[in-house]
Amino acid sequence: MAKVQKLGVIGAGLMGNGIAHVAALSGVPVVLVDIHQPALDKALSTIAKNLDRQASKGTIPAGAKEQALERITAGTNYKLFADCDLVIEAATENEEIKKKIFASLCPQLGPEALIASNTSSIPITRLGAATDRPGKFVGMHFFNPVPMMKLVEVIRGLATEEETVATVTALAETMGKTVVAAADYPAFVVNRILCPMLNEAIFALMEGVGDVRAIDAGMKLGANHPMGPLELSDFVGLDTLHSVLKVLHEGLGDPKYRPCPLLAKYVEAGWLGRKSGKGFYDYSTNPPTPTR
Repeated sequence: MAKVQKLGVIGAGLMGNGIAHVAALSGVPVVLVDIHQPALDKALSTIAKNLDRQASKGTIPAGAKEQALERITAGTNYKLFADCDLVIEAATENEEIKKKIFASLCPQLGPEALIASNTSSIPITRLGAATDRPGKFVGMHFFNPVPMMKLVEVIRGLATEEETVATVTALAETMGKTVVAAADYPAFVVNRILCPMLNEAIFALMEGVGDVRAIDAGMKLGANHPMGPLELSDFVGLDTLHSVLKVLHEGLGDPKYRPCPLLAKYVEAGWLGRKSGKGFYDYSTNPPTPTR
């Protein structure tokens, strides 16, 4: 089993900066690449702020923030990945975008370099087949917020080699994560179970079974969930939830996975949840106000 001496991360959004944060904090040098420089600037600022928060709570030792930040190199050129042992793609949940990324990435990598996708739902076998190294391709699904969430799903594609699985599993454990193995079926384990529940909550809202507050309070107080399903949908991102449900519906052919029309309407409106400032709640107020 090879050891990841240097990690690449593609995408400086919530997931990408979180993965870079945790890897650097665990002692792994990281190359963070995004096509937009402002996204990289924002990511580095977010990582620094989150490290400050951890330091203030005493969850990381003195000096750990500076050491972690020194391990992160940021840039906009895929050539920076030339000496990386593993590159984790953490771009938006769109299969065609991911395939275009792999087409640009593969020529820049060494022959033994591994690729992992942080996809939350897209089949790993299909993504791996779009690269020049399906045996060295694997799913490595982190959860948001990455510095806090302990789980990583490792998904083996049809062609994925055992050594690839062992290497990414060891890296995840080095990063302080617990690994669960998931089969290469649409949405894997967690989202296969979670997203239909969120979708059902949106159907209940659309049909007037309860309003936003009633549905969220009901699940928090009646099922002991830390967040209500509509609040959680906003946190995940309504566009991401919609994409996962479409993958489930198309991949499994079961109407129970059909995305709720109200969810599609919110996405069409650009009401994507917390990241856009409005979803099932309006985040311009404190506390957030239900939009329905």
